[in-house]
Amino acid sequence: MELLQDLAWRGIIYQQTDEEGIKDVLGKDKISLYCGVDPTADSMHIGHLLPFLTLRRFQDHGHRPIVLVGGATGLIGDPSGKSEERKLLTLETVQDNVAGIKNQLESIFDFDGENGAIMVNNYDWAGSMDIVTFLRDIGKHIGVNYMLAKDTIASRLETGISFTEFTYTILQALDFLHLYEHHNCRLQIGGSDQWGNITSGLELIRKMQPEGSKAFGLTIPLVTKADGTKFGKSESGSVWLDPEKTTPYEFYQFWINTADADVVKYLKYFTFLSHEEIEKFALSVEEEPHLRKAQKALAEEMTRLIHGESSLQQAIKISNALFSGDVKYLSAAEIKQGFKDVPSFNATELEGNLVDLLVAAGISPSKRQAREDITNGAIAINGERITDTAYSLQETDRIEGQFTIIRRGKKKYSLIKY
Repeated sequence: MELLQDLAWRGIIYQQTDEEGIKDVLGKDKISLYCGVDPTADSMHIGHLLPFLTLRRFQDHGHRPIVLVGGATGLIGDPSGKSEERKLLTLETVQDNVAGIKNQLESIFDFDGENGAIMVNNYDWAGSMDIVTFLRDIGKHIGVNYMLAKDTIASRLETGISFTEFTYTILQALDFLHLYEHHNCRLQIGGSDQWGNITSGLELIRKMQPEGSKAFGLTIPLVTKADGTKFGKSESGSVWLDPEKTTPYEFYQFWINTADADVVKYLKYFTFLSHEEIEKFALSVEEEPHLRKAQKALAEEMTRLIHGESSLQQAIKISNALFSGDVKYLSAAEIKQGFKDVPSFNATELEGNLVDLLVAAGISPSKRQAREDITNGAIAINGERITDTAYSLQETDRIEGQFTIIRRGKKKYSLIKY
């Protein structure tokens, strides 16, 4: 299927500056196009993914993606979607954040071959520009009235906006101009909140490039959830791409817990599955939702893309172990992932029987209840049911010498650490 038709079928296109112009240039040429992210943290989260995955779709159709990390714009702060000023980050922090984000982007794109992706940092051209050059050569071409008409700026006039954030849209316009001049970049894509910044870039190109120069903008819809809650948040907060912030297991679980009302839309947005495959999953959601085939496919595709096959298999192993209760075959590393948020207790010694440990760890409220739990078969050590109230933990109950997993009832887990 033709690229724009595919994007439309997936519901990815929100706005285009020149629909016929974009269709014409994509039909005639293999172009360079870009998408950017500001390094406001040392990791991206899943809210950043859709524009970059869309950029990847262009690469799969033979176009060259330019991936921009905003080392300069990250020092300023984008007012888009914000009701107050962002806290300014230090140059050192931004540079550290750039390094983290670059590593994550490298897992999404192919940087080799004829249309291999290019990664750029706008600090390389904006960071060395002095203020007089910026005002004379760039600022002269963007009118104040034009900027005040931007929603992102107009919405802040009552609450206040600094000159720093007021000029953000010009800095991003400078990015588009620079990439147009140095990489023949013809198209910028971004989230729907970036429309004003994208059109500022087009305005700067129109005024500073020869007459007839053509560049375009395309935005992507805000990702929403059917129940009205914010996409990209779990109970513990943002779902990060950094495995140290959100483990591959947690990442997998986020996607597999997608609601039936959202899963087909997310398969279209985020995965590279074919139309036929997605339509089969859509039918499964309607006819056999209890099997959750669509959610499993979504979780597998996304975890494999961001964290790789081995991390995906590890996440599946942890999920299966927790579902079945058969946890004794998990490694210490897998336990750290799967039991990251369960109650834990630091045991300094193995002295004392199981009854004492259950009370000390807060698993059972009293010794009497602990004895009843054990006698009734409600307590399992590393998946093995214990019914002896005189039982004491052994060295063999330590997994890799680090952990013992205690389950009370069917699903209430606690982690004993050594």
